[in-house]
Amino acid sequence: MSDSSTLPPARLRPEAELARDALAAPVLARAARLARWAGPETRVDAGGGLVEEQVPGAAEVLGLTGDDAAAYASEAWRIAVDTGLVEILDEEAGTVEAGEELALLTGGSPEDVLGVWLTALETVLADASVPDLDEVVDALAEGGEVDLSRLGWDPEAEAEFLDGVLGNLYLLTVGAEAPGDSPVPLPALAASVLVPGDMDEPSNDVLERVSDAMMRLDDQFRLLEPAGLVAYQPVDEALMADADEEPAPPVDDTDVARYGMVRLTPLGLYGLRARLLEAGYDAPAVGDLADKGADALLDGTAAYPPPAAHAETEQWLGRRDPLAAARELLAAARGTDPGAPLRRLRCQQALSLVGAEAEPALREVLDDAELGGLARVWLTEHGAGDVPAPPEEMVFWLTIDTVAAQLAAEGNSEELRELVQGLARQHGGFFDTAWRVGHPATADVLEAMGRLHPDKKVAKEARKAAFKARSQQGG
Repeated sequence: MSDSSTLPPARLRPEAELARDALAAPVLARAARLARWAGPETRVDAGGGLVEEQVPGAAEVLGLTGDDAAAYASEAWRIAVDTGLVEILDEEAGTVEAGEELALLTGGSPEDVLGVWLTALETVLADASVPDLDEVVDALAEGGEVDLSRLGWDPEAEAEFLDGVLGNLYLLTVGAEAPGDSPVPLPALAASVLVPGDMDEPSNDVLERVSDAMMRLDDQFRLLEPAGLVAYQPVDEALMADADEEPAPPVDDTDVARYGMVRLTPLGLYGLRARLLEAGYDAPAVGDLADKGADALLDGTAAYPPPAAHAETEQWLGRRDPLAAARELLAAARGTDPGAPLRRLRCQQALSLVGAEAEPALREVLDDAELGGLARVWLTEHGAGDVPAPPEEMVFWLTIDTVAAQLAAEGNSEELRELVQGLARQHGGFFDTAWRVGHPATADVLEAMGRLHPDKKVAKEARKAAFKARSQQGG
């Protein structure tokens, strides 16, 4: 993805709901608890971390026990400092007090709470790109300093890899029919970043890199889950029992789950979108177009996946009178520019969500050359009476317009291939008439039909008709 690329729209939960999820995320909840616990007696070291003798007290406040209690307590304190929940008053004396941000968690707006959570998320993501601290300690013990190259750790490359993985997880989530319902297998996610798109069969070297990446991601997602970013089912420990052997490839869907399954939470979707916007991506959300005109709706949803276009259109219609909305949509659907056929398809889909109140608007355009065909389709589908039969020219114009819209929306899809075959089959002399249709896309549509139709004779007829259409247009 380039910085200017437009991503599919995210379907976000209400901010109040997301803020509740943020407050419940263990990472932020622990940090807030320590911020309330901190007082005049709390002391920090030169780096802002709790002094060693106070860590057990912090762990006790958080209800943490076991070998990792001190590490989790120290992490919670660092999050509290990084987010401004705790403010260091005097670095030399090591004194602290509750920060201004702490009041936002109880008295601020949902947006305020989410702002604090986003800051915490950045700290956790930075931690997730750091190698195993045990290796760092060993390196320090052996040589007195950390040789990052000896550890095989490139901080920029590691952060870039994790960003790439999370970017692909975001794309899979916003492009799904029902976001969050389908967790992604860890091997597939790792492969999506490491396997070149033009590689039919991954090489052994690439497969080994995917396997190594899976193990890194397993550690990283274990860190990211308490932040509320993902829901994660870790890799089955039994698969890693022998550290000298690579995990065997999964054999079926049940087995795949043992290799780790991850999905973005609704809060995680919000968080990654915020990061993408910050990085300069065009990352829309459903509802962005709800207060804009019909022209913005039809153009904006042109490239949306069907579920997202449907959700965006429902929000847009929900703010308008049905009859006024129908008139506005029909007016915006007119045009002879290259994007017009897809606008009319989106208009037709939007009008299918409007009830019988829209009927007067559709009757008003029955004689319109560009809209009369779709108006007749709508009226017939809604059981309206006295719908005039369309002239042959309008039927062919609507057919060309529909195929042009499908080409723009889906490219050479299987559905379009079936549509093309059906048109040629239902109307024996289709190409004899179609090339004369005064639609700007006539020649392009006929060329596409020639490409898509499996019957060589029919395909040749389509190409000849396309040539005639271009000659007629003088191009």
